[in-house]
Amino acid sequence: MPILDRFSLRGKIVLVTAGAGPLFGSSLSEALAEAGATVITASRSRERNEEFAAGLRDKGYDAVGMAFELGDPNSGRVLHQEVLQRYGRLDVLVNSALMRDTYGGRFEDQTFEQWERCGRGDFAGLLHICQLFVPEMVRQKKGSIINISSIYGAVSNDPGIYEGTTMTQPPNYTFVKAGMVNFTRYLACYYGKHGVRANCISPGGYFDNQPESFVAAYNRRVPVGRMLGNEDIKGAAVFLASDASDYITGHNLMVDGGWTAL
Repeated sequence: MPILDRFSLRGKIVLVTAGAGPLFGSSLSEALAEAGATVITASRSRERNEEFAAGLRDKGYDAVGMAFELGDPNSGRVLHQEVLQRYGRLDVLVNSALMRDTYGGRFEDQTFEQWERCGRGDFAGLLHICQLFVPEMVRQKKGSIINISSIYGAVSNDPGIYEGTTMTQPPNYTFVKAGMVNFTRYLACYYGKHGVRANCISPGGYFDNQPESFVAAYNRRVPVGRMLGNEDIKGAAVFLASDASDYITGHNLMVDGGWTAL
């Protein structure tokens, strides 16, 4: 097969949790749809996901919006049932959802309740959705899991870039993202002989109109001299979802402009 054809996702059914999100989610969904996949976006607001999917369809892509709440096992079961009833299978699972409202505050201000809720969503929720969909991939002897981690799952925060801002470095974010990387390796080893691959994408800092001093400090530190934008994560997602990466599993792909190379 010609190499460019191996990057095509035509005919693949892809689920992106938080796939209509304003940060990575929408970029991931759009990229996978552009590559030819049927993309299911799912998060707490079904209306928002249906609206986003309609926008993709207006561009000529195949997409549908569904509902999913991370940390709610029943929500995961309903999503699983809806996907299988509609499509009969799932080829690619992209875990982009995050309990964002549990993050924030200094180390000294973190609470037991924050970590408990974070654990229920980000740890137990990730486990549960994999337990639901991976058996389907095993039965078809092929599938790709892509977990969205972070540079802060590989290295610690750099306190210097936050100086002069009210931004904080929540320790539970680092804890969760590091755990996700090793959970990905576990899945890769556990299911490798069943045709199921598992990989991580670890993005660098995403530009989201942060304070100018933070952006300037970040840009000085990162080798490419700028923060990550919407287009920067697309190629990594398509590559790991496609047959072009068939022999790659257990990998943590750093999309960080060289941040972790320093």
